[in-house]
Amino acid sequence: MTRFTTQLTTQLDRLGAHGVRRGRRDRPPTLVAVAHGSRDPEALRTVTALLDRVRALRPGLPVRLGHIELNQPLLSDTLAALRGEVVLVPLLLSRGYHIKQDIPDAVAAAPHLTARIAAPLGPDPLLAEALDARLAEAAYAWPMEAGRQTSAPHRAGVVLAAAGSRDPDAALDTARTAALLGARLGGVPVLPGYASGSGPTVPEAVRALAALGRDRIAVASYFTAPGRFATQCANAAPGVAAAPLGAHPAVARLVLRRYEQALASAPLSHPAATVGV
Repeated sequence: MTRFTTQLTTQLDRLGAHGVRRGRRDRPPTLVAVAHGSRDPEALRTVTALLDRVRALRPGLPVRLGHIELNQPLLSDTLAALRGEVVLVPLLLSRGYHIKQDIPDAVAAAPHLTARIAAPLGPDPLLAEALDARLAEAAYAWPMEAGRQTSAPHRAGVVLAAAGSRDPDAALDTARTAALLGARLGGVPVLPGYASGSGPTVPEAVRALAALGRDRIAVASYFTAPGRFATQCANAAPGVAAAPLGAHPAVARLVLRRYEQALASAPLSHPAATVGV
């Protein structure tokens, strides 16, 4: 009886250990959303609401937040507190210094993690969907709505207001989003305008549209959350200025899309030097 009991106990222990290992293996990697950070208190509230929507779309997926600067928790602190596998999803809209340098550096400083870095959110048709919705919320009447003409198409124009960067890849990404939004709006011209970098500025983009004979010009806010640059661009609008992307459902779906895309790539080696897609 003693021998039988010992054998049974050993078998149960092995099964239990196997179950623990299997449970660990089946646990999804933590999604670490990487926000820029802002002194505007609405920025943190907006990002928190976006991540709440992500959690609602994927119950059981661990989701954490880390900021590059200005807000707590900082990305370095978030990564230091985690263990196992993580996927960093930048809540940034184009390639630039934060994507190419800051985030890989943070991963390199956390060698205890198995990490992947997703591509930035933009460009993507889901962002065009969210931008379109924000413009509609701002009461901008598009040339076509529900299959009927509501205003003269030749009068409408949109400035896609973005933060700006000296990195040419960032300008290329923003230009692609502008093209996606223009196509979604039925051919309405959409020109990028920037709060910083090499330009053009939002007022310069407005003047360029006016030179094309567009006198119904709206500003689409190509920012994840409110902040100084978003406010600066909105103040430069000649009329309608839409709200930032925020916690729009399409943005939440895109965060999960970038997470899944990154999972298909190999984990980064240390030091991290590249961005996974």
